[in-house]
This record gives sequence, structure tokens and C-alpha cells, in this order.
Amino acid sequence: MQNTQQKIIDAAILVFNEDYSAPLEKVAEKAAITRRTLHRYFKTREALLMSCQKEMQRSCRTAMMQALEASDDPLKQLENMVYAGVECGAKFSLFSKLHTRPEHLHSSQNPDCAQYDAFYSRYRGVITQLQTQGLIASEFTAEWIAMFFSGVIAATVNAEAMGSVAKNSLKHFAWLSFSKGIGL
Repeated sequence: MQNTQQKIIDAAILVFNEDYSAPLEKVAEKAAITRRTLHRYFKTREALLMSCQKEMQRSCRTAMMQALEASDDPLKQLENMVYAGVECGAKFSLFSKLHTRPEHLHSSQNPDCAQYDAFYSRYRGVITQLQTQGLIASEFTAEWIAMFFSGVIAATVNAEAMGSVAKNSLKHFAWLSFSKGIGL
């Protein structure tokens, strides 16, 4: 039962990352189940989306925090975060898309938003340290770098989905693109 539910969530993340308005039939097809089975686990599209968001937040937050805590060197932390984003793949890409949609009402009172804010504060600290060290130009804002980061991860996810880049090159290409793009 747990495996089927997770399979549906994973399929939904992939499908909605490609097309947020995709019908639930596509999710069921991607999960290799019937639409009826999908509705046994998720009564509504909103319930499925909520489960997807929780999974994306949990998975990406864990990966990003591990990336930050793996080193005290801010440059290595940033590199690790790129690798974590690539490993999270569509989960990171869709989460980023949803979080930046105009419909997202960010509130520090929301526990999920508060956790995001706590992580973003640490991320911003890494960027500030690298700017203080002169490794990243001070003209770049942390917000710009975050959007660029999301774009590089989205490009990596798309390249992997299309099979246009060898899987073992994805992390290297992502880091190379990101690091050169911010002047490292």
C-alpha cells in the first residue's frame, strides 16, 4: 500500500514538473496504475499535490541540509548544494516552480514556509561569505543566484529526461555551468 502511494507521488512529481496542468490520467499512466487506483489513495488533485509538496520539501530539505553540513568551506557547500539539487531532480525543479508561482502565498506563519526561510537564510549566508571572499561578484544578489541555481537544476532535469546528456556527466555539467555563470 505504501509503495503504491509513493509510486503515485513520484509519478505525479515527474508529470507535473513537465506540465503542471496535466490530467490525472497522465499521472496514473506514468505510475502504471488505473485512475481508479490513484483515487483510492488521493481523492482529489489537491490532495495529491499536497502530498507531492510534502515529499518534495522533505526530500530536498534533507539533501540540501546534508550538502551544507558536509563541509565548512562555503565554496564546497555551494558545490554540494548543486549536486544535491541534481540528485533531487524533478522534486527540486517542481518545488522551485511552485514556490515562485504568484499563487504561492508565502507566510512565515506557515511551518513549511518557515523551514524554507531557515534554509534560505543559510544559503544566503554561503553566498554572502563567497562574495566577501571576492569569489562571487557583489553585483549578483542572492535572489538572482537562487533563480539561476533553479534554472541550472531545471536544465539538468530536462537533459536527463530527454537522454541528451550522459547520466554520469549531469552533476559535472550542472556545477560547471552554475559556477562559471556566477563567476567562480
